Parts: sequence; C-alpha cells; structure tokens
Amino acid sequence: MLPSLSRTARRRALAVTAALLALCGVLVWWLVPFGSPAPSGSVTFSTGVPTGVYQRYGDLLKNALAQDLPEVSITLKESEGSQQNLARVATGEADFTIATADAVAQYQRERRPGFERLRGCARLYDDYVQLVVRKRSSLRKVQDLRGLRVGVGQPGSGVRLIADRVLAAAGLAPDRDVEAVSAGIDTMPGLLERDELDAFFWSGGLPTQAVQELSARFQIRLIPLDARLVDALHDAGDSTRYYRSAVIPADAYSEAQDGWPIETLAVANLLVTTVDADDDLVEGFTRTVIRSRDAIGRQVHSAQLVDLRTAVYTEPLKLHDGARRYYRSVKP
Repeated sequence: MLPSLSRTARRRALAVTAALLALCGVLVWWLVPFGSPAPSGSVTFSTGVPTGVYQRYGDLLKNALAQDLPEVSITLKESEGSQQNLARVATGEADFTIATADAVAQYQRERRPGFERLRGCARLYDDYVQLVVRKRSSLRKVQDLRGLRVGVGQPGSGVRLIADRVLAAAGLAPDRDVEAVSAGIDTMPGLLERDELDAFFWSGGLPTQAVQELSARFQIRLIPLDARLVDALHDAGDSTRYYRSAVIPADAYSEAQDGWPIETLAVANLLVTTVDADDDLVEGFTRTVIRSRDAIGRQVHSAQLVDLRTAVYTEPLKLHDGARRYYRSVKP
C-alpha cells in the first residue's frame, strides 16, 4: 500500500493540477475560436445630397467603421434624401441608410415595396425645418408665400415631404398656391442668391453647411414656424405626429439670425436597415455610431446630439435584433 501524501505534498499537487488545467484552457482558447467571427463583406450606405448633413455624416461614419469593422467594405451612395433612401434599403439596393421618422411612417402607411422589412438601429439627431428668405424680403410667415417661387426640395427627399406638409398646414396647396421649384440644398442657395427663388425650405441638422455658407456671403434670414403649424400638422394624420416644436439656437446661423432664436419644428433621424441584415454587422454598426459621436461631432455639430439613452427609441420602426443586442451589452 502506497504511503499517503503529506498535507504539504497534497497542496503542491493540487497547485500543479490547477496550473495545468489553466494552461490547457489557454491553449484551447487559442486553438479553438469562440464566439461569432468578425463581420465581413461589402455593404452600401445610402446618404444624401453632396452638401447635406447626411452625406457629411456618412463620410465620417465610414472612416470610423473602417477602424472598428476592418473586414467590411463600405460604399457610400448619394441620394435625394429620406424617401429615396428608404426605397433603396427596403428593396435591397442599399443595406443601411438615414431617414427621418416622418418619412418612415409615410413609407409604412403607403405600404410601399419592402416596408415590412425595415428595421431601426439607432435614433440619431433631429432635423430642423428651415425656411430661408432674403433678409430684405417682406415675407414674415408661411402664408406670405402664396404665388411665389418656393424651393421645396427634390422628389424623393424628406424636404419635399415636409415642405408640402408645412404649406398645407398653413392653408396653401403646394401644387396651386405656390410656384413649387424642385431643387435640392446643393442648388437652392444659388437660386435664391440670383433672385430665381423667393424662398426655400430645408430640413437638416444644425448648422447645415450650405445654409451657413450662404449666410456668410449673402444676407438671408429664417421665417419662424410656430407651434400652431405643428398642431395643424398633428391634426393631419398619424404619420405627422413625429414632428415637434423646436427652436433653432441663436448661434446656429449668426449672420442670418442677428442673435435671435427662431421657432420651428423638428423630426428625428433614424439609422435604418432591414430585418435580413446580419446581427453581428448591425451590432457593430450601432456600436460605432455611438462610440464615434464625439469624434464625428467635432466636424458635424448635429452628431453631438446622438445619445445612448435615446438611441434605442427607433419608433415607428422595430429595433433590429443586432442593435438590441448592443444596447443590452451596454445597459448599466
């Protein structure tokens, strides 16, 4: 019969055994990968017009994604705005996009192709409606636009959707009571400057570069859009309930506002994908959007408003499972 081990010997044997087990665990972890592989492949991100916030935000987000998801190739694709963006993603022409909540609700209400496939990743920043006129103009309210040349955005843009609605809420028929000019933010400032427009609508983050540059070289001002217009919009139907009263800060366009804040209305932007998008990819996209807020916000001011506490609220879209997984992972 073998003699029993002393207490000290037994402790040494147990320590050696534990060390061997730990070493085996490290070797298994090293040799056998656990968890999901890093996302890879190519995706298309539908953005906006060249001088708009969507495009600038997309450029900077693409750079951040290249660092966080190095195996994913991102292609940016310019667009006319929210309505075209949604159609592209819903029909598979793009994989991710940005769109306003009112445009999403309208797309769903009209049951347009692929509407049921759309999912939200994050609530981003708000768009502010800006009605721009020459500073010397006598125009003071939306109703004064009757019979005038008004830039209303391009077909397929979120600007066109909201401009038509604001005009209607003010009692003007967009197709009869104004001379509606289909143009985007890349051309409307020049048209106003050359006296080919009397006013133009824009809906975007603050400040929008094209409006800021116009105010620096040409005297403009913003027409207030008061709470009564918001109430009239809410009365128009379910898809208009995503508008809220807001204020353009006095320093958004200092040359145009003369130190005064301007009443307006705002609507949230959403990062949008489809139910078919890979969970790991969506989780990675969402993580980068939140983590890159400060870096992007130094160049695109509106991106500073992306907030982890509110990003999860993507109504009227259901939250994508990959995005939900990210928010759960960072929940306190």
